[in-house]
Parts: sequence; structure tokens; C-alpha cells
Amino acid sequence: MPEDEKGYLAGYAQRAGRSNRIEAGYFDRFDVKRGLRNSDGTGVLVGLTTIGNVHGYILDEKEKVAVPGQLFYRGYDLAELAGGFQNDGRPGFEEVIFLLLFGELPTASELAEFSSYLGAKRNLPQHFIEDMILKAPSPDVMNKLARSVLACYSYDPNPEDLSLENVLRQCLELIARFPVMVAQGYQAKRRYYDGKSLIIHTPDPNLSTAENFLTMIRHDRHYTPLEAETLDLCFVIHSEHGGGNNSTFSIHVITSTETDCYSAIAAAVGSLKGLKHGGANIKVWQMMNDLKEHVSHWENEAEIRDYLRTILAGEAFDRTGLVYGMGHAVYTLSDPRAELLRRKAEYLAREKKREEEFALFERVARLVPEVFREEKKSGKILAPNVDYFSGFVYDMLNIPTALYTPIFAISRVAGWCAHLMEERVAGGRIVRPAYKNVIHQKEYVALERRG
Repeated sequence: MPEDEKGYLAGYAQRAGRSNRIEAGYFDRFDVKRGLRNSDGTGVLVGLTTIGNVHGYILDEKEKVAVPGQLFYRGYDLAELAGGFQNDGRPGFEEVIFLLLFGELPTASELAEFSSYLGAKRNLPQHFIEDMILKAPSPDVMNKLARSVLACYSYDPNPEDLSLENVLRQCLELIARFPVMVAQGYQAKRRYYDGKSLIIHTPDPNLSTAENFLTMIRHDRHYTPLEAETLDLCFVIHSEHGGGNNSTFSIHVITSTETDCYSAIAAAVGSLKGLKHGGANIKVWQMMNDLKEHVSHWENEAEIRDYLRTILAGEAFDRTGLVYGMGHAVYTLSDPRAELLRRKAEYLAREKKREEEFALFERVARLVPEVFREEKKSGKILAPNVDYFSGFVYDMLNIPTALYTPIFAISRVAGWCAHLMEERVAGGRIVRPAYKNVIHQKEYVALERRG
């Protein structure tokens, strides 16, 4: 063991950095689809799905033509789905779960039975909270969620059965348990890392997923109808986004190996945790808070422009040169999820007396594309994505930052499970893309001759 471990690791980290560099020219030479993207930014077609359809452009004579964004769940427009249950004043997440898993909207009796089934499956196995959560807390709730998913394997009487019936059972149990595992993982974090009182509430089988989650993270279990309605919409709009997003593609890749359900879902949680994926909503909220500190007059567009220029120059916030929450890999003119969330944010801001803050978000969203064009000399279309308003909405719901990405996971597990079953039914081949080796062959040198 070296005396200076930090220096030892630093030296070898530099060595690892040098040995893992690949000349940029190789990627063009071998026409590598970096990030599984074509040269025009479109995704490389690697599979087919009947679950989600992300529509943000059309190809006209091989050119991308921007169109207003649309998102379809099993062929149904998300905006119409959301309008349907919101106009009726009822929760929609359970209905969307049914749709994603089974391909059709449920009847009233099917929905009631399905919601009752999920409610009955919410309780974690006996001693799970004590042994798997409280005895091994984590400062990061997503990390704790992934470990909890894997731990469910040990409590499953038939974890390796890959029949569709058994996989469906496992999926429904995970969908029902995700909010509980997140809530209890968060309470353990509060107790052991934040020094707060430990509060454990049991789930209520008679409440909707959104209502139930709010009762479990609050000491008084109180919530308003507007809060539950807003969180339910958040669950709905985050529940599915096609097969090409990173975490869902992970589901297809790992399920194609014929591993167990828990391994595949835990891997998807790890993917979603990343700051370039599900963790982006936290970066938006942090960026906007930084803006509030450095812009004295929120209505002054010149001040906001100056701040945005410093961000793009890599001189402000996290110094990456990135403006978070703007733009998307598929959507161009608009993100339909952001449109739904923006309308709800405007209404919620009036209720919470935060209209000035909402106006600031609107102002920044309008100015970012203008400043981007000026500074980057680019005609790229930038519109707010779903992450842009998410943090603001969660903050108005008094939901702590530590739960922003886990809420995404509670939602997206419905889509993950739908894709997992689709891969089991229609996949058939292990996912195995190619990597080109670009290092020259070396001659082996015996140890005593290496100096």
C-alpha cells in the first residue's frame, strides 16, 4: 500500500486518461455513430416499438423539418389523454400505467380493479424497511432505490421465472412499490445524513399514487387536491418516452440477455440517475437559483442576457457552458410535456403567489434562444424541455430537491416495464453492437525486461 494514496491514484488516473484517449479523426474515418446518433442528429434506428412515439420533426428529402412536438402513448396523444382525466377531475397515472402495459385504455371497472390491485401491492415485504433501507441508508435516494430494487429479488419466491405471467407480476409489484421505496429511502436519508427525525408512514391502498406519495413524505400526511392533481400530471408526462431514451434503451439491452426483471430495472434506475438524463431537472433548478442571486432585477432583460452570456462562455454557474432545460434530441419547436407542465406551473404559481418567479422562467425561456444565436452564431432551434419547469413545480409542491429525479423514476418505471415485456415478447436477439479497435498490435515483453 503506497504511503501517499491520493498521489498514487492521481498519477495513475493521468496515465489512464492518456491510454483511453481516441483521436477524433477516427470517428469520422469509420463513420462511427457516436451516441447512436446519425450525422444530422437523428437517432440510429435499432428497434421497433408499439409503446411510445416521440415526434419532433419530419424528414423531407432526407432533411429534418421542425414541427410542433407530440408524444403518443400506445397511439394516443398525451395532450388528449391528460385533458381527458384532468377535465374529469380524476387522477390519470393509474390509467396510463394500464394503457402502457396492455395497449388499450381500461374500462371504468377495469381501472377500478387495476387501481385496487396496485394499492394492495404497495406494502414492502416484511422487515424490508428495517433490513434493506434503514440498515443501509444512502445519501442519494436514486442509489438507494436501485439497491432496493435488487433487494426485491431476495424476497421473490420465483425471481428467475421469465414467463410473461411471472414477469408481469414482478413489474406490477415494482410499479406499486417504487413510490414507497423512494419515500422510505428519502426518510432514511433525512435521518442518517441530514439529522432529521425519522418519519415512516405506511402506504394507503385507497389513495392514488400521487396522493399516497405525498402522504408518505410529509410528517402530517396533509396535501391539497391541487397538489395531488399536479403531481399526478407529473407522473403521467414522465411515464414513457419511446424506446430510444437512455434508460429505456438500457431496459431493452439488458432484458435481451434474458436476465431477471430486477437486474434490468435496477440498471435503468442507474441510467436515469445521470445528470444528462433524469438528473437534468436538478441542474435546471440550481441554475435558476443561481440566476436569481446574480440578476438583481428579474424584469430587466438586459441583466438576464448578460447572465446568460456568462453561462454560455463557461464563466457562470457550473462553468460547463450549458444552459440546462433548453433543447431536446428529438423535439424541435416544442416539447409537449413542457407545454402541459408550463400551463400547470402558471396556475400553481397563482395559487402559491409566485407569479413573478413564473414570469422570470418565461422570460429566460424566451431569451435563451436569442442569446444562443448571438453568441454561438447558430440557427439551432431551442425550446424548453420537460426539465425546465419540473424543478419549479416540485418546489411549489414543497418537494425537496433530493426527490426530483426519484419522482421521474416513479413515473418512468411504468414505461420501463412495458418495454421490458415488449422485449421479452418481440425481441429475440441479444443486443450486441460493434466497436472498432483502433490501437496497433503490440509484441509481448516479459516482465523482467520491462525495466
